[in-house]
Amino acid sequence: MKWSEISIHTTNEAVEPISHILHEAGASGVVIEDPFELTKEREDQFGEIYQLNPDDYPEEGVVMKAYLPVNSFLGETVEGIKDAINNLLVYDIDLGLNNISISEVNEEEWATAWKKYYNPVKISEKFTIVPTWETYEPVSSDEKIIELDPGMAFGTGTHPTTVLCIQAIERTVKPQDKVIDVGTGSGVLSIAAAMLDAKEVLALDLDDVAVESAKLNIKLNKVHPTVTVKQNNLLKNVEGPVDVVVANILAEVIVRFTDDVYRVLENGGTFISSGIISMKKQEVKDALIKSGFKIEETMMMEDWVAFIAKKEE
Repeated sequence: MKWSEISIHTTNEAVEPISHILHEAGASGVVIEDPFELTKEREDQFGEIYQLNPDDYPEEGVVMKAYLPVNSFLGETVEGIKDAINNLLVYDIDLGLNNISISEVNEEEWATAWKKYYNPVKISEKFTIVPTWETYEPVSSDEKIIELDPGMAFGTGTHPTTVLCIQAIERTVKPQDKVIDVGTGSGVLSIAAAMLDAKEVLALDLDDVAVESAKLNIKLNKVHPTVTVKQNNLLKNVEGPVDVVVANILAEVIVRFTDDVYRVLENGGTFISSGIISMKKQEVKDALIKSGFKIEETMMMEDWVAFIAKKEE
């Protein structure tokens, strides 16, 4: 089979929404070439340091690559992707150069080339994310390993918005807590909560592709007895009370349902919100306060922001 590589030169701000657009269009994996990776400091915690080639990365912005089968619908699919990306401008999302190009690759190249971008990454004190094809030995007895297959998932769990969420979950979720993960994507946040001994986790996503991806990853990590995955529009028709709600989605979406989060939380419950580009920080903060939340902590990584907010007792 022949595959078409679609390459999109954009910005960090647009990575998350464009990733969703590509997966909805049928892409089985998304490669992100971010020049920040060239200067990021890494500890030699996995037994080797991976040498990155500067020629593989753009001088500015971010290049995203995805792979689509070459068939009679390819032209329509690509046009649909372009239209969906351009529609992000309605949400004031900076698309940068927004250059889109198409090239053809054979199946052998497609099947293996993208794996070079994914290696084990320790993203918090306890959690390390490991691609399914890697052999990895924990370096400490309390290290928790999340296995993900980026070929079937919404990202690898190492984007700053996800890292911030998992770090917040790690210091928020307690044994026997009830948790809701809104916009679960790959299911990685639900997996983390379950590994911290949450009593029940409800993972929700409107996208049926995400729902299936989350189910696969949750089974892969053997937390399916704890985590229930459902297709749902945010918290519509969802009842509480729960101890923690986590949402790693666009700021424009978060501000639309802060009242619903407040409704389903226990008194004293916690709302972890991420996916917020720094320019949207105040807008989300204002919405949280207006709904009755008290901001406990503001976390930042690169251009991204996460809030830990409390429903006061």
